[in-house]
Amino acid sequence: MLLIALILFGMLIGAGAQLILGRSGEGIDWPMAFASGLVGSFVGGLLISLLAGDGLSLQPSGILGSLVGALIVTAIWQWWRARSRSRAA
Repeated sequence: MLLIALILFGMLIGAGAQLILGRSGEGIDWPMAFASGLVGSFVGGLLISLLAGDGLSLQPSGILGSLVGALIVTAIWQWWRARSRSRAA
């Protein structure tokens, strides 16, 4: 049950990152939301929680770190996708 909750939380964080960065009217790319949310939550959330001294429990610092991590992963992903599209054209 915890695994399902973490996956859903990661997808929501990833979708939020896309909304914050803007998707130019295309809607939410759910595979990107899933990947960036999970990677961002793992890297950003874990790192911020450990640096803040919260441990591995769910704290606001971990949630904020998850969002920041997902924003970074989403921005890199969007940059990479735009770069590969411009090379193909």
